[in-house]
Amino acid sequence: MPALHELQRCFVAAVLDGDSDGFEPHVRAAGWSGARRVQVYRNNTRLGLTGALEAVYPVVRRLVGEGFFCYAAAEYIDRHPSRSGDLHEYGGALPEFLESFEPAAGLAYLPDVARLEWSYHQVFHAARHAPLDPQALAKVPAARQGELRFRLHPAARLLESPFPILRIWQGNQEDASQTASVDLSEGGVKLLVFRHETLDIEFQPLQDGEFHLLRAFAEDCDFAAACARAMAAQADFDLPARFCRQVAQGVVTAFDLLDAHFPTTDRGEFP
Repeated sequence: MPALHELQRCFVAAVLDGDSDGFEPHVRAAGWSGARRVQVYRNNTRLGLTGALEAVYPVVRRLVGEGFFCYAAAEYIDRHPSRSGDLHEYGGALPEFLESFEPAAGLAYLPDVARLEWSYHQVFHAARHAPLDPQALAKVPAARQGELRFRLHPAARLLESPFPILRIWQGNQEDASQTASVDLSEGGVKLLVFRHETLDIEFQPLQDGEFHLLRAFAEDCDFAAACARAMAAQADFDLPARFCRQVAQGVVTAFDLLDAHFPTTDRGEFP
C-alpha cells in the first residue's frame, strides 16, 4: 500500500492531469469502477474551475457567448490546471492564453478586456494597507528625496491598452440598458484600477505623465527616475499636484530609503 502522500499525489494527477493509472487500482469500487469514480471527481473539478473563470470574466463571457466561453475555458483548464487550493488565484493566465488562442484571433481587444477583469478581481481581493506616513516622509532630507522609492497600495493596478477597453467593460455590465456599440478605432486608454477604503473600486483614466509616474513606482524606480519618466511622457505634466493626489487618495502608500537611519515606512497590512 503506498504512503498517504503518494496516494494524494496520484489522486491529484488523476483529477487534474487525467493520469489515473496510478490511482484507480486503489479505489474500492462498490457498483462503479474506479475509473468512473475518478471521472466524477474530474468532471466536478472542471465544472468548479469553469465556474471560477465565469465569475472572474463575466464580460469576456458576454462578449464571446456562453458556448465559446465554455470551449475556451476547457482548453485553458487543460493547459493551465489549478495548482492552488484557493480558487481566487485561478485564471490569471487567461489573458495571455487568449492572445494565442486561434479561435479568438479575430477579437484583438479580448485579451486586454480579460486583463481589465483580472485586475478588478485582484484589487477586489487585495489586502488593506495603512496610508503613507507624512511625518516619516518629512524627516527625509531634501538632498535625498530623489532616492526615495515609493510603493503602491496592494489594491492598485495599472493597465494600458490600445483599445477602449473601459468603454467595452462598461457597456457589457448586467445593469447596462443595452450593449453599447464601441468603435475600436476611438483610441486606447491608460487606467488605474483602485479599491478605496470604502471598498468601492474605481477605474481612473490617467494622463501619460501620471500613468508613467505610477508605473515607475510599481517597477521600483527611485523618485528622481520616476519623475524623469513622467515628464518625458508628458511635458506639461503637473507632477506635484498629481503626486499629492495619489498620496491623498491612498494609492501611494509607503516609501523606502536605503539607509539605516531611514528604514522602510511600510507599516504593513491592516489586520
